[in-house]
Amino acid sequence: MDTPQMGIAARLAAKMSMAEQHEYLRSKVTRRRVVLGGMATAGTVAASGLLGGVAQAQSPAPSLLTRPATDHHVDGALVAPFGRHLQFGADPKSQFTVSWQVPLAVRRPFVRIGLAPWSLSHRIEAEVRALHTPQLLNSKLPAVDQYYLHVRLDGLRAGTTYYYGVGHEGFDPATTAAFGTIGSFTTAPAHSEPFTFTAFGDQGVSYHALANDSLILAQNPAFHLHAGDICYADPDGSGQQSDSADYDARTWDSFLAQTESVSARVPWMVTTGNHDMEAWYSPNGYGGQEARWTLPGNGHDPKNQPGAYSFVYGNTAVVALDANDVSYEIPANYGITGGKQTAWLDRTLAGYRGRHDIDFLVVFFHHCAYSTTNSHASDGGVQTEWVPIFDKYQVDLVINGHNHVYERTDAIRKGEVSHAVPIGETTRPATDGTVYITAGGAGRSLYSFPAPDTFEGSEHPVDTVTTWHSAKGGAHVVDTVTWSRVRYTGYSFVSIDVQPGRPGRESTLTVSAIAETGERIDHFTVARRTS
Repeated sequence: MDTPQMGIAARLAAKMSMAEQHEYLRSKVTRRRVVLGGMATAGTVAASGLLGGVAQAQSPAPSLLTRPATDHHVDGALVAPFGRHLQFGADPKSQFTVSWQVPLAVRRPFVRIGLAPWSLSHRIEAEVRALHTPQLLNSKLPAVDQYYLHVRLDGLRAGTTYYYGVGHEGFDPATTAAFGTIGSFTTAPAHSEPFTFTAFGDQGVSYHALANDSLILAQNPAFHLHAGDICYADPDGSGQQSDSADYDARTWDSFLAQTESVSARVPWMVTTGNHDMEAWYSPNGYGGQEARWTLPGNGHDPKNQPGAYSFVYGNTAVVALDANDVSYEIPANYGITGGKQTAWLDRTLAGYRGRHDIDFLVVFFHHCAYSTTNSHASDGGVQTEWVPIFDKYQVDLVINGHNHVYERTDAIRKGEVSHAVPIGETTRPATDGTVYITAGGAGRSLYSFPAPDTFEGSEHPVDTVTTWHSAKGGAHVVDTVTWSRVRYTGYSFVSIDVQPGRPGRESTLTVSAIAETGERIDHFTVARRTS
């Protein structure tokens, strides 16, 4: 079972919640003094108009900004930032966060931003979030200190390209020596326009992951959705005593460096998978997630559940969920919100569906609502708690990870096929039901299906597939299903082209699955008549 318990014996981990695992690790790791860096005050720029006026920023706490990594002073000129990654705020038209990493503590980190790469006129101090990982149980790896930096930008102009550079004392992106580190981003347009976004889950660090990143960049997406199991710092997650020997916090360094070619210019919007629960850092397992990412803080409880949030880009509302809260298969955080996330989901979808400027509802999370692989298949908790809500609000597309393959269903309503959607066909969720995509082929080792692969250019359809779903308590319930339309055992990602319609006409989502070879393995269209 893929559960990240960092060295807790299987017989204990099976009975322990994530909070209990956290307490266990904290009580056992007593051989050394552990100092966790606190949170500095967030740097925020008020950039109304064309960044006209003076940038307003609260000063971060100086203790973190001046603490040397060792007893000796480190010259900032010798420390290079890396791992830049952008995130939207709740409003992509005006809110972005620039995040990055440094290998050592530096003095006075900052972002420069402007409307041209040679004119980064505004300098905003950064928030520093430090993580300390001790030598965990049974581990041969040394303790690790990591430094993540964040600047929230607000008041940006819609549809505008901004240039930025990250730096610190001794390393200024405005100088000639560091000019090559300057990046850019573009805010969402004020009104609906055509755009593209991409998605996958279960990436990790590998040649396949890097190949997917290169192909994603070629799509020129407005944003990217990562459906959890982000880097696999805990690669095994099997709940065995040897797990802590494999947990390596430095994998996050490799991941952010690998992803930077895309994430430095494309907002990288993540949610939480089971491998992203890291018990050492906090009782809910999300302390590491909070240090590395600044996601929209508009979920029901952003402090305790950072992977649940929403945003609107053009005519499309995107909702991210933390499926650890409802998973029957991997219950380490089952019921952590006491139903509050599910109630928030209902309210959020109701609000979006009632807006005339929003055509499409896209939901993404980790554990699969519908999949047939031999490894995880479908999660009965997701089916019980969330699928009825998706039906209620006619959600247009659901994107999951967890199973390391590409799989796509027909349109489903109440757990059954309500409309067949062959490759190349069109579905209308207002009457047909919701299509569910498993996009877990981002880079980790691949899984297998109990039925033959069938995809564009190599179709081998079958009438039924014998599979299973997880029941409460972890048991497997055998299912014979008819909804598995496309199956592909290979590395891939999803690209979605959004075309707004004129009043009385249809808006469309053209969904394509792209293999790491660049070949298309599936495509279909989701259509909805505009009001």
